[in-house]
Amino acid sequence: MKTINELRIIVEQELLSIKYPESPSDLYAPIDYILALGGKRMRPILLLLAHQLYKDDLEKAILPAVAIEVFHNFTLLHDDIMDNAPIRRTKATVHEKWNSNVAILSGDAMLIQSYQYLSGLEPEVLKSVLAIFNKMAIEVCEGQQYDMDFEIQAEVGIESYLKMIEFKTAVLLASSLQIGALIGGANSNEAEQLYLFGRDLGIAFQLKDDLLDVFSDQLKFGKQSGGDIIANKKTFLYLQAIAQADGNIKMELVNLYTSEDVNPTEKIERVKDIYSSLNIESSTLEMIDKYYKKAMRSLSKVKGDKSQLEAFAAMLKVRES
Repeated sequence: MKTINELRIIVEQELLSIKYPESPSDLYAPIDYILALGGKRMRPILLLLAHQLYKDDLEKAILPAVAIEVFHNFTLLHDDIMDNAPIRRTKATVHEKWNSNVAILSGDAMLIQSYQYLSGLEPEVLKSVLAIFNKMAIEVCEGQQYDMDFEIQAEVGIESYLKMIEFKTAVLLASSLQIGALIGGANSNEAEQLYLFGRDLGIAFQLKDDLLDVFSDQLKFGKQSGGDIIANKKTFLYLQAIAQADGNIKMELVNLYTSEDVNPTEKIERVKDIYSSLNIESSTLEMIDKYYKKAMRSLSKVKGDKSQLEAFAAMLKVRES
């Protein structure tokens, strides 16, 4: 059984081996750029980890793992435009380095490419994998739309937010595991347990992302610190603060998120002060732990050597970037 680091090397080598046409350069250069920025590669690694629970030979899982990573990066190109994000993995986002039209079209090409990488699967498994992949892809779109809807909604419930991050973030992790298991020969029940493991781990991951956006070192995090606050995103931290705050603090927080006249730096610092006064960091860590434990209960129902998956989950829980 290969380790997480060994699988990461395999994924990186496969991504580096992709040769894009030189022309039109504004279509292919941004794809090469975003993939070369690195990242955790956790989705393809999860696919390979699930696969090797059932089959040591990874050959049939490599291209599906690449498909998952290319799809993930396609979503980043489009999300960064919608979020007006200037930084991705400490570098300029594609729409900043080129422009939004370039980022949209390059992202479209990446989506098509991800299906090309899946198409080589054997017919008996291809139909099941495409069903999972298509369901996941539309849920990611739904999650992104919910996220944008929340920006203009006056009130958003915590449960609605958790459903949004399940669709926008968690289902891709979950589907990576399920696809890897099925390609490896797992039965549908064990593949489903791995899906549930990935879903709840993914929710915990996004909650940690929300937390790091506010309480992290920008150089370690790789994205703009306080970006969610500047974008008025109603993250778990914001919604928990609204639920806990008294009248005056609640009104101030709402005003900070609705006023267009507040200096961005001052806005970030004041919102952080409010979060600290309400112990929002602790509340978020408790919710992360809840979903982490739920994920591990699903994993416990899966047979085989799960040590690498357990290590991966533990790593995500304590990450700083």
